[in-house]
Amino acid sequence: MADNNNFNNNFNDRDTRSIDLRPEERDRERVDTFEEETAAEVTPITGAFGGRTEEREETAEANYDDATASGRGVGTFAIVLSILSLFFLPILLGASGIIVGFVARRAGANALGNWAIGIGALSIILTVFFSPFF
Repeated sequence: MADNNNFNNNFNDRDTRSIDLRPEERDRERVDTFEEETAAEVTPITGAFGGRTEEREETAEANYDDATASGRGVGTFAIVLSILSLFFLPILLGASGIIVGFVARRAGANALGNWAIGIGALSIILTVFFSPFF
């Protein structure tokens, strides 16, 4: 720790840099012309104000198709779990169908996910009410 403080003190003592311009760097004639060069990071404008939107739309459609295809697969699996829960292992398969139904909704298959959640919940409720009679 003492070595670090000693280094900082020695460095600060030797630092004679200045932010002032040297005489040859000053250009008093061009002060009022506002010809300074500036730089900025610019993102190309796409959409309503210009740019090429065809490529972006094709890419978005391709991504949407992939997402809905994977969502349909997860949704179908959730429906299968929920329907199977009506016949055997209702608590386990019904809960699994509900959970996978929520995953399917997030993946884009809203209708399949909602049906899976509803059927899984119905299976669990029916089991709770009718299990005392069997």
